[in-house]
Amino acid sequence: MHEMSLCEGIRNVIEDQARAHTITRVKSVRVEIGRFSGVEKDALSFAFDVVMRGSVAEGARLEMIDLPGRAMCYDCIHEVEIENRLDPCPDCGGGKLMPVGGDEMRIKDLEVV
Repeated sequence: MHEMSLCEGIRNVIEDQARAHTITRVKSVRVEIGRFSGVEKDALSFAFDVVMRGSVAEGARLEMIDLPGRAMCYDCIHEVEIENRLDPCPDCGGGKLMPVGGDEMRIKDLEVV
């Protein structure tokens, strides 16, 4: 379950920011998750609650924001949104697509008390 290690990374970032800005409590954490990131949201939510115990983010709400898959079509030279990595271009139907986004996961922001 790699979601546990993802949450450990989130906790490290939160703790670094808490020290740098004298934050005593984090109320919510918003993360952006790309369609192709391979993150299982239910597992991430469960792992988040477990990993945040004993930290400034204990009891914090995890909000997950979906980011679309994006690809560059080499047939029509457009950047397009795609549902699956192997989908054809929704604009021209071409099959020469190079994914350019949707595999990321990042902390967007923290709501602190």
